[in-house]
Amino acid sequence: MGIGEVKKAVFLDRDGVLNLPIVRDGTPHPPAGLDELEVYPDAAKALRRLKQAGYMLIVVTNQPDIARGRQTRAAVDGINAALGEALPIDEFVVCAHDDAANCICRKPKPGMVLAAAARHAVDLKQSFLIGDRWRDIGCGAAAEVRTVFIERGYRERAPKHAPDFVAESLGAAVDWILTAFPA
Repeated sequence: MGIGEVKKAVFLDRDGVLNLPIVRDGTPHPPAGLDELEVYPDAAKALRRLKQAGYMLIVVTNQPDIARGRQTRAAVDGINAALGEALPIDEFVVCAHDDAANCICRKPKPGMVLAAAARHAVDLKQSFLIGDRWRDIGCGAAAEVRTVFIERGYRERAPKHAPDFVAESLGAAVDWILTAFPA
């Protein structure tokens, strides 16, 4: 990027957007380790298209199982490292808290997005958040970025805030961003 160019970003949830979640009783859960990690087939191509269009790619992921003692930080970092090797991600931002911590980083609060945007001088008005759960869309609305909801058919509450677009896959979400908001 040249001097004075504005940076734009796509903030991405991890589980259910980049990799398949482990769905139990209609609720998505993260993979426990690398042996359960499966990247969506369209993820690499979709993210390369965003990079070619000049977007930073920043993963913002709630991982409350760390606080709940069901997952280690090392396992989460290992999954992120494997995703980082397979996909053109610029940064992974993790909230390791549970709701009880009442932290500013746990989605639907916008802390992870706002901190990453500040670190990278990202213009939020030209940015997006892609997620598959109500917390993601709430976070994007609070951060004042455009939101894309990937409908995965979970049995949980719908987003409180209407997303700007509903897609059936990451590839469809990227198609919408690049078509509706050409560089």
